[in-house]
Amino acid sequence: MRRRFFVEQFVADRAFMEGEAAHHLGRVLRAQTGQLYELSDGERVWLARIESVGRDRVQFALVEELPAAHPGVDVTLLLAVVKFDAFEWALEKATELGVSTIVPLAAERSEKALLIAAAKRAERWKKILLEASQQSRRVRVPVLAELAKPESAFASGKDGLRIMLSERATAWPLRKVVQGQRAEKAILAIGPEGGWTDSEFATGKSGGFLEASLGRLILRTETAVVAALASLNYALDSE
Repeated sequence: MRRRFFVEQFVADRAFMEGEAAHHLGRVLRAQTGQLYELSDGERVWLARIESVGRDRVQFALVEELPAAHPGVDVTLLLAVVKFDAFEWALEKATELGVSTIVPLAAERSEKALLIAAAKRAERWKKILLEASQQSRRVRVPVLAELAKPESAFASGKDGLRIMLSERATAWPLRKVVQGQRAEKAILAIGPEGGWTDSEFATGKSGGFLEASLGRLILRTETAVVAALASLNYALDSE
């Protein structure tokens, strides 16, 4: 299976890769003239042949346009910041599972030291999203939004299915919440270790979010990301 990479744009029958990505392809992967790769500009995908490899620039000739498979449901993930090893693993898996946008949340129970350090991790997180998108052969890299507080994230937009995971006994099982839904957009909110506070639940409810449970077992945040997104994809994607 050919590897996929991202480029800024297609220009006529050519494409160019520059900077760090070109250096990685040319020096680390030792790409050579004539080799074939898949390229995406975020909208279209082309099979392309390398024409030249420079120090920080690779030129491609476009050979054939390929089918571009976009997710059937536009999913935004509101993810509370947790310890960075778990958070970054969750970013990678959320990308593989097709989310379109990821919003890191400064939840009330998120560790304050992690929130202070989060801004410095943004470039690393974007790199994780890029590499996971290439590995999973996505057409588009997810958007990484700036760190936000739950009250602002919960209030943004009102369209689509809106779900916040909950450990409360009154929460309906996720399978019942999504049963019969045919939403084109969905927003999934996942809290930190220790869960949402009462005020966050109230803010979510006022923003139209439905509480949903993944069962009786208490999952770590990164485990909940995979379980919930896989369930949403199964329930909402008609393809």
